[in-house]
Amino acid sequence: MGDYTIRLPEEENIVLSAPVVRRLIAAGSGDAALLYLALVENRGSMAPEGLMKLLGWDQARLTAAEQVLLGSGLLSSHRPAVQQEPSDERPAYTREDVARQLEEDKPFAQLTASVEQLLGKKLSTPDLDILLGLYDYLGLPCEVIYLLVNHCLERLTARYGPGRRPTLRQIEREGYAWARRGLLDLGSANQYLMQYAARRSRLGQYMEVLGLGSRAPSATEERYMMGWAEMGFPQKTVALAYDRTILKCHELRWGYLNKILQNWHSKNLHTVEEVEQGDRPPASRREAPARAPGANVARMKKYLEDSRK
Repeated sequence: MGDYTIRLPEEENIVLSAPVVRRLIAAGSGDAALLYLALVENRGSMAPEGLMKLLGWDQARLTAAEQVLLGSGLLSSHRPAVQQEPSDERPAYTREDVARQLEEDKPFAQLTASVEQLLGKKLSTPDLDILLGLYDYLGLPCEVIYLLVNHCLERLTARYGPGRRPTLRQIEREGYAWARRGLLDLGSANQYLMQYAARRSRLGQYMEVLGLGSRAPSATEERYMMGWAEMGFPQKTVALAYDRTILKCHELRWGYLNKILQNWHSKNLHTVEEVEQGDRPPASRREAPARAPGANVARMKKYLEDSRK
């Protein structure tokens, strides 16, 4: 059984692996399935208040659906495990296993040659062991692995300039991330890469509003900003969060700015207009209305008059 792709009106795909679909069906709860989809659509995390608002539920209904997902192993500490499988411990392939695969499986042999050309080196036995794990254990098709290697290569080039090559260990880590996202076919992998490119295109805008110029972001900065892009924040909203960070901290503090945006995301507030309408401070914290001119003088005069009586 292959993966399921739910096509949204905005042409954004949510991919659910077959094991996850089977667990949801076995749970027999429509509310649990809706909650799971809501969490996946919001990149795996959302505050209870935001979920209740999004789904139109009360606390009791949300709690009941959470319990079903917890019992199915699809939710842990209020965070969904989008795909629990596969384990990160792949089988160890022998030299003979690799040699047999290269001899008997023409697509894998062609993939190996293509990867060597991309990386500009002859793959060692440990490298081939990793590549075979992606192909045989994770079940990634050759064309998906080729896209994966290209993706890792392009990320390093964008960050450090031409000449840097990813290791097979780095490619393997990204491969497991792809598998957990359900990117197990060419269509879903291409869709993810298009979405990734769209998110990455926002980095320059974010750097501009943060006053960081046109330099390339560091690895940590990039992780923060890619997260904001994945949550769907436009440039103006990040500028607003930056302004509030400066007012509070008097400098750019990435962790503080990130918490502001995570809080807005949990409330499903992404545009400046949504934030201004939905993130107003409580009445007790709002600025008290200004008193009429002379009000303090009048009160003091009354106090003095009363004290003479």
